Amino acid sequence: MKRHYLTRTALMLFTLTLAQKASAQQDVGDLFISGPADATKLVNAYFDPLYKGLGIGLTDGWTNTAKSKGFLKFDVRVSVSGAMVPQAARSYDVNTLGLNNIRPAAGSSSIGPTAFGDDELGGKMEVYTSDGLPTGKFFNLPEGVGFHTVPSAQIQATLGLPKHIDLTVRAMPKIKFGSDLGSLSMIGIGAKVELLPLIMGKTEKLLPVDLAVAGGFTQYNYKLDLNIDDAPSSDQRIDAKFKGVNIDAVVSKKIAFFTPFASVGYQTSNTDLKALGTYNFETSATTSATYVDPISVKQTDIDGLKGSLGFQLKFGFFKVYSSYTLAKYSMFNFGLGFGTGE
Repeated sequence: MKRHYLTRTALMLFTLTLAQKASAQQDVGDLFISGPADATKLVNAYFDPLYKGLGIGLTDGWTNTAKSKGFLKFDVRVSVSGAMVPQAARSYDVNTLGLNNIRPAAGSSSIGPTAFGDDELGGKMEVYTSDGLPTGKFFNLPEGVGFHTVPSAQIQATLGLPKHIDLTVRAMPKIKFGSDLGSLSMIGIGAKVELLPLIMGKTEKLLPVDLAVAGGFTQYNYKLDLNIDDAPSSDQRIDAKFKGVNIDAVVSKKIAFFTPFASVGYQTSNTDLKALGTYNFETSATTSATYVDPISVKQTDIDGLKGSLGFQLKFGFFKVYSSYTLAKYSMFNFGLGFGTGE
């Protein structure tokens, strides 16, 4: 059987710079020996901070000012975000996962690092049959990447519409990273409405700030063909979707070229990740097992309030953005852009 780390491919979705590191991690194909149920629980526990960090990244960075751009004004921006993984999310305990056929080996720890945990192998696990008998199979829980920030990126364009409305589109055509890394695409749409001109008309200038409501939806799609057991016509593949939705109230004040802002809002994100196809694994020296579509993760990762503080610097045609978001995972964002209007 070809040694391969199935769940490693999911980690590569948005952390491609970690590919060399991830490829060195221990093969955990043996997780499947215990069956899809236990494998899915372990995959979920290991990648939990990735799901949450990406979810926050999907809902962040839409706007840095409450002022609308003006009719047919535009800008284009590229920004990067980092969700900071708290200490409690950097490891997990297999004894809390409700596993059926996997237990810590005698004298071994039950703790393993998550994907964004420490760069060290977790405890040694022993695999049992459904009858509670040891199979003689052992494996170590996989190591983390060694740092505790989940990166993400946003590429977007905004156009000013009538009635003090801004329309924003996030898009990235399918990018193929090669047969070992799969393909990634992104699509998103958002809008912002400046409120005071709609409510107060010309008298809105009497107030010292700008107010707006904004919202957005973003989805990443990732696909990767697999060939774990050298099957000539393998249908093995990873198919993943990450979706995020946010609604925010924004207040800002322009002071020359400097515009500080604050926002409060609601965010939600979910993961739909599947390992599809037929997989054959050795369960002992003389027996094997076949699993079809062995992993399915479909869950809500983030669902709650967030608050942000940040600023925009405007130097003629060019802009610099930065913000800090307090949420389930705190996040920083930094971006560069160019365009006309606010």
